[in-house]
Amino acid sequence: MTNGSTRNRLKQKVKSHIPKDWLTEIRIAYRILIETFKGIGQTGFVINIAIITSMAAILLIFGAIFRTTLSLSSLVDEMGGTLEISVYLEPQADVNGTIKNIKKIKHVKNVGFISKEKSWNDLKREIEMPDIDNPLPDVLRVKVDNMKNIDAIMTGVKKLPDIQDMGYAKELAQKAETLNRISHTVTLVVMFVASLLTITIINNTIQLVIQSKKDEIEIMRLMGVSNWYIKCPLVLQGAIYGFLGALLAVVPINILQKYFQAFHAHFSIPVFNYAQALVVLSVILMGVVFSASGSLMSIKKHLQV
Repeated sequence: MTNGSTRNRLKQKVKSHIPKDWLTEIRIAYRILIETFKGIGQTGFVINIAIITSMAAILLIFGAIFRTTLSLSSLVDEMGGTLEISVYLEPQADVNGTIKNIKKIKHVKNVGFISKEKSWNDLKREIEMPDIDNPLPDVLRVKVDNMKNIDAIMTGVKKLPDIQDMGYAKELAQKAETLNRISHTVTLVVMFVASLLTITIINNTIQLVIQSKKDEIEIMRLMGVSNWYIKCPLVLQGAIYGFLGALLAVVPINILQKYFQAFHAHFSIPVFNYAQALVVLSVILMGVVFSASGSLMSIKKHLQV
C-alpha cells in the first residue's frame, strides 16, 4: 500500500514536469479551421458570393469617403498655412516694432512687409491713376499656422498700437472649414451605417449556419465539448467573410488613389502621410472586427453557449 502511494506521488511529480502536448493544441486548432470552412461550405457558393460582394460594397463606400475626408483635411490645412491676414498700419507706425510684437503672438508663422510706395507703384502700373499723393498705408502680411487660429491671432493683433485696420478672406476660410466639418461628419455617419449593415448581414448568415448545425451542436454539448470550441468556428467564419469583403473593396480603393494623387498634384497640396495605407488598414479592420462582432451577437442570440 505504501509502495502504491509512493508510486502515485512519483507519477504526479513527474507529470507536473512534463510539458503540455502542443500537438493536441495544433489538432484542436486544425479541427476549428475545418469546422469553419465546413460552415462556409454549408452556406452555399451563391450565398457566400452575395455576402462577400455586399460586404465589399459597404466597405468600398466607407473607404472612398474616408479617403476623401483625408484629402479635404489636407486641403484645409494647406489653405490655413497659406492664408494671410492683412494688417494696415497707421501713417507714423513703428513698422519693425510692430512686426516683432506680432511674431510673439502664438500660431503666427511669418510676417511680411509691403510698403505703401510699392503698393502705390503696383497699382499705377495696373490702372491709370491721377497725379495725387499716395493714400495707401503700409501693410503687413501675417501668415497663420492653421485656419482655426485666425480669430485668436486677430484678437492679439488688435491690442497692438499703430494698427489701423485688418482683414482676410473670411468667407473662403469659413467655407473650407465648413466643408471639412461636413466631410468628417459624413465619414462618421457612413462608418456607423456600414458597421450596422455589416453586423446585420453576418448575424443573419451565422443564424442560418447555426440552424443547419443545430443537431451537431447539441451532440457536442452532450459530449462535454467546451463552449469556446463551438463558438470559434462561427466567429472565424464571420471574420473570414469580412476579410474577403475588405480585400475585394481594396482593389477599387487603390484605383481611386490615382485620382486623389492627381487632385493633390493639381492643387499643389501635400499628400497626407500614409493616407492610402491608413484607409486600407481601416477597411480591413472594420470588415474583420464588425463581422466577428456580428457572429458573436448571433451566437448569443440563437445559441445558448
